[in-house]
Amino acid sequence: MSNSINRRSFLGTSLAATGLGAAAASSLPAAEKQAGTKPGASSKPKPIQNDKILHARKVALDILKPTPKQLEHGLQLHADSLVFDSYGFAPRAAIDGDRMAAAIQAKASTAELQDLREDMSMTRCATDPTEQREFKEAFDAAGVTCIFQNAGEEGQDPLRLIKRLARFTFTTDMLADFVPKAVTPDDIVQAKKEGRHCLYLTGNGVPLTQQWETTTDEMKYMRIFFQLGIRMMHMTYNRRNMLGDGCAEPANAGLSDFGRTVVGEMNRLGIIPDVAHSGWQTSLETAQVSEKPVVASHTTCASLHHHIRSKPDNVIKAIADTNGLIGICCIPRYLGGSGDISRLLDHVDYVVKKFGIDYIAIGTDVSYTSRNSALENRKATGAPRGRTPWRSLWPPDNFQETPDMRTSVSWTNWPLFTVGLVQRGYSDADIQKIIGGNILRVCQESIS
Repeated sequence: MSNSINRRSFLGTSLAATGLGAAAASSLPAAEKQAGTKPGASSKPKPIQNDKILHARKVALDILKPTPKQLEHGLQLHADSLVFDSYGFAPRAAIDGDRMAAAIQAKASTAELQDLREDMSMTRCATDPTEQREFKEAFDAAGVTCIFQNAGEEGQDPLRLIKRLARFTFTTDMLADFVPKAVTPDDIVQAKKEGRHCLYLTGNGVPLTQQWETTTDEMKYMRIFFQLGIRMMHMTYNRRNMLGDGCAEPANAGLSDFGRTVVGEMNRLGIIPDVAHSGWQTSLETAQVSEKPVVASHTTCASLHHHIRSKPDNVIKAIADTNGLIGICCIPRYLGGSGDISRLLDHVDYVVKKFGIDYIAIGTDVSYTSRNSALENRKATGAPRGRTPWRSLWPPDNFQETPDMRTSVSWTNWPLFTVGLVQRGYSDADIQKIIGGNILRVCQESIS
């Protein structure tokens, strides 16, 4: 056999790990305790029949070129570990193209169409049998125990934020036997023990009344959203808000006085401050004033590739000093360089070597999308194109992304992220920190 595993054999057996088993797993009691697996327990990766998922595996394997031993070990370690995506999206269902076409024909507004599309993509996995099968297949293929799920649309308006929260509450209620909503870190550990997946919810903004009477009144919805299950909140999105500057603001002003008050309230409630989309100075000052861990849940290292969504070393150090972490995302233009799975691992390596193993995670910021999406989307043409939302405006860049870049870091390739870490020489215990243990620790420290 060649130095890299026979690809056809690998794809045909659909990730059937054979050699690690319970004996090797039982040699890792400390790591297993952190990951929440039963002592000596061993999971079997489930067979995959989905061509889209298999294609993504092949693209990544052609880049990584693991030996058979590395592949086998990495896949089994992944299956046995608690895997926690520090920021991501559950698999997305295809829309109902006929229903969308009817809305277009009825002259629904751009906002209505966007709302309808989002509702269908986030909930049809719970109501449509075909979409549900693919949803479960993708989740099982990824081997992800928990996603810190984006469950609040970008902004501060409670009425806007609550819609996405409602959708994922509905989905987890309807699919509770497969993917319940976790409300405490213990729920995540329990899900792993029971062989289930789960969602831990985050919002892309701090809900504010926006009446500006008193700071106490302005922050009253934060507690309500915590009671509804939100455990992490973006300080800002890309643009400036009343808390601080987003990453796309060239002025790069820092945290406002009100922003400092909000961080204190987040600490009190047990909500993690997330500065992934915040400007560098706002990120730095959030970390400096917080008494609990701060995260940049889905970002990259500016020292490897300068992008407005990256974080420089002084910000990463400040976040690490809070006992927080940096989650490396799977967006090629943020990763720079080769923009692929190997580059993702380069960013992980950088944080570990410069700041330590306890301050790194993977926050993919990508999702698996149903194979039926293209067909259903073709049924719903003719919708008016709206302007780019203000919150999404940022400077253009010259990065040339290729299909294989994004495919190699597909969400369902999570097991190969673990394989890649094996190739980079990390111990099993350290890998388990990177793929889930560190973000679980942050959740535990934040809610205590």
